[in-house]
Amino acid sequence: MDNFSSKDDGKTAGIISYFTIIGWLIAYFAIYKDNKTALSSYQLRQTLLFHLVSIVIYYAVGAILGAMFFTTGVTIGFSLYWVIKVGLFVLWIIGLLGAINGERKPIPLIGEKAQSVFSGI
Repeated sequence: MDNFSSKDDGKTAGIISYFTIIGWLIAYFAIYKDNKTALSSYQLRQTLLFHLVSIVIYYAVGAILGAMFFTTGVTIGFSLYWVIKVGLFVLWIIGLLGAINGERKPIPLIGEKAQSVFSGI
């Protein structure tokens, strides 16, 4: 039989936390609570703020699109929606790649702020 090491450097919690807020909760309660590392703390703080900002942006954009539908038409509203959605996806990929590589690499625009806002994690 092969001997597998159960030692985790924090990458697992970091990676799982990027997959929706449910993934964040699983990473926090099932993995992070028993194995706190600097990397997992960093990634969990960053992804929590990313998920919260994403939710707020989606609701705000939805409200704006509703108003734009009646004033400027559908085309501009949906173009704005896709620009924002692609932008968030790019930020998500940057953060996920940092977690996969085991780096403490901040997500542009929110990564550093997350470290101070959620310093208790």
